[in-house]
Amino acid sequence: MSRKYRFYNPEGIYFVSFATVYWLDVFIRQNYFSTMAKSLEYCRKAKGLLLFAYCILPSHVHLIFKDKNKNPGNLLKEIKTFTSKQLQTQIQKNPQESRKEWLLWLMHRAGKKNTNVKNSQFWQQHNKPIELWSKKVIDQKIEYVHNNPVDAGFVIKPEHWKYSSASNYAGLEGAIEIDKIDVRLYF
Repeated sequence: MSRKYRFYNPEGIYFVSFATVYWLDVFIRQNYFSTMAKSLEYCRKAKGLLLFAYCILPSHVHLIFKDKNKNPGNLLKEIKTFTSKQLQTQIQKNPQESRKEWLLWLMHRAGKKNTNVKNSQFWQQHNKPIELWSKKVIDQKIEYVHNNPVDAGFVIKPEHWKYSSASNYAGLEGAIEIDKIDVRLYF
């Protein structure tokens, strides 16, 4: 993570976006989406992740979250490290991945350019965490997260994007369970 962007308040609610290296469209296959979703579900159950909103798009992920353990930077690092390894392995072993050599070559190339990386790099290192300081700002960011697939032209309504908490907010079953945010507890 860049030194410029930090999680200053360990008890804060944060909006983060993180993208694949070179903005590669990796999350276009069900098994890659599932890996990301399972990682977030695991972190909710075992790592203290309070997940208030999310959207997994082909090349990047948006999250609105809080860390019960008061170390959001470390939690995000764990999510990115685990999914990076898992997804690179899946790409390597997927016999139906037509872009396998190209994707792995680009990830290896990105890793060679970065002194903090030993081999290949899946995620860009910066996350640009933004602490959400009011109900109004939280609502704006949730709307932004949910409208991302609409703005990209993938769907007409936010709740139609399978890997977004927009369906949860619309009263439908989502791909990932989320936590309800009670702003009275935070502001």
